[in-house]
Amino acid sequence: MTIRQKRLSLFRKLRPVLLPAAAALMLAIPGALAEERPVIVTSKATADEIREFCTNISDKARDQRYLLQKQELESLQKDVDGRIAMLEKRRAEYEDWLKRRNDFLKVAEAGLIEIYKKMKPDAAAAQLQKINPEIASAIVMKLNPRMSSLILSEMQPDKAALLASIIASAADPNTSKDPS
Repeated sequence: MTIRQKRLSLFRKLRPVLLPAAAALMLAIPGALAEERPVIVTSKATADEIREFCTNISDKARDQRYLLQKQELESLQKDVDGRIAMLEKRRAEYEDWLKRRNDFLKVAEAGLIEIYKKMKPDAAAAQLQKINPEIASAIVMKLNPRMSSLILSEMQPDKAALLASIIASAADPNTSKDPS
């Protein structure tokens, strides 16, 4: 039999006696399970001295809090400034794109009007009947009145009436300029 086995056998024999004795001992000694910490007294400070100490360090603590808040605000301000710079850059890019788009549309519109000016009225009417009525009415409005009337007379009556109503509503002063 090994030493470990011998100890285990002895513990089993003494268990009925040891456990109740240990429990009684623990109950008899107050605070036996609690950890006792020694109280260290470094000085005999009065309440006034303690209050004065707390008052003195409260200003330093407040200053430290303000410093931390200031640093955080500066960090946030740098972040906001960076985002504003990025937005300004994107706005400039968008404005450049919009200007180029508008310039292109003006040139395209002028070219498109010139194409319809040079077309025969029956051919122009056939094409304008097949495109979006709002675009067709805009083109007819840009043409001179004589050409517009010839084109509208060559169109189917319902299509010509639709274009005429769109043109009339665009010229109506009671029509709201606000699309919303």
